Order: sequence, then structure tokens, then C-alpha cells
Amino acid sequence: MSEPATLELISDNISEDEVIFPPGDILSDEPPLESDLHREQIDLLIRILKLWWRERQDFYASGNLTIYYSPNQKKSEHFRGPDFFVVLGTQKKDRKSWVVCQEDGKYPNLIVEILSSSTTAVDKGLKKQVYQDTFRTPDYFWFDPVTTELQGFHLVDGKYQEIQVTTDGRLWSQQLELYLGVYEGKLRFFTTENQLILSSEELAEQERLRAQQAEERAQEAKERVQQAEQEIARLREVLRTQGIDLENI
Repeated sequence: MSEPATLELISDNISEDEVIFPPGDILSDEPPLESDLHREQIDLLIRILKLWWRERQDFYASGNLTIYYSPNQKKSEHFRGPDFFVVLGTQKKDRKSWVVCQEDGKYPNLIVEILSSSTTAVDKGLKKQVYQDTFRTPDYFWFDPVTTELQGFHLVDGKYQEIQVTTDGRLWSQQLELYLGVYEGKLRFFTTENQLILSSEELAEQERLRAQQAEERAQEAKERVQQAEQEIARLREVLRTQGIDLENI
């Protein structure tokens, strides 16, 4: 996605280059997302991974959030806003932005950029170079929500090597220990057994269908019992008309 807008001056007498990180959180400075497709895709990845790792407390997953990584601790230099990223080995808590110098120098372990017509060149060029050489992010992927193009890279000896696609058309993330692949036009996560990791809505729908099927099976069983009882009653009546009383046999 597009980069943060130009930062405002703190005052008329202080230039951007002199802006120093204050203690505590710094607000993200990302612009609005370009389309509903981009917003929904980013939100989907965040929600599903948080749900899948709901018992874990050692990661941070977010998207369209500014990462400040100035070695001089200046807000006005060296910042990027990945569409989706995951940091491992950190505290699971809400943040206003990711400030590397305030996070023990940690950079994302995985980044996904959602391509658009205005950002494709940067995502495949400049950003890929920054994520490789500066962030040293082990896993980098990009996905086009319109064409469903998906490509991934893993850092090997300091250089990105393309991740080979599986026969199912998926890419392995060593950092997440999950596959990334396209399902119904969306970028999704898959388990090592190639099972789709469901969203909360899909889990709720799955549970609803199970309950419905269980109710249908119970109703079918009830109807079979009723039919059996009716058949027994019919046979009793046939025997009775023939002078046979089952109670006396």
C-alpha cells in the first residue's frame, strides 16, 4: 500500500529531521486503504491468525501500521507501513505503531504486501529490498487481490530466495509454520495437513451446520421409531383379527 503522508512539523522552529521519538507509543501514520478488497484482506489475515494463535502470548500481528526504524530514533526518517506483518518473540498487546528501538530492536518475521496498481512496482522493488537488507525479514509475500497473484520469498544467506509453490498452489512460511494460499479469491492460511484455517464466522457457520445436521438426524431417528411403532400396531391388529392374542402367547 501507499506510504505514510508527509509528517507535520512539531513546531515552526523544529524541522522534521530534529523530531526525536518521545517515550511510549507513537501513533501510526498510514493513509486510508485503497479499496474494500485491501481492507477486507488485511483484516481477514489478522483476525484468523489471532484466532488460530489465541492461546499464544508471544507474538504481535497487525496491518497497515507504521513501522519506525530510524537508527537515530527520529520519527521523520526510515519508516514503512506493511499491509500485514507478524513479529514473533514479543509481547502480545495493542500498539499504536511499531517502533523498532522500543521493541528490543525487533523487526517483523513475516510481511505480506497486498498489491495494487499504484504500489506494485514499489512492493516488488524498493520494499522488497528494504525488507531484505534492512529489516532482514525472513518471510516476505505479496498478493494481488484482483488477479490473485501470490509470490513468496525466504531469506537465505541474506538474500531472498523464491519459495517454491506446492502442487496445491501454496507457499510455505517457515516463520508461521503454515501455508499461504488462495481460497475463494482470498489469501488464506492452511495447516501442515493442508487444512484451511477457518475464520470465526466460518467456525460459527460450521457449528450451525453441525447442530442442524444433528437435529435432522435426531428427527429422522424419531420418525423411524414412530414408523416402527405404527408397523407393530398394524401387525398386532392383523393378528387380533385372526384370533391371535399376543398377550396370551
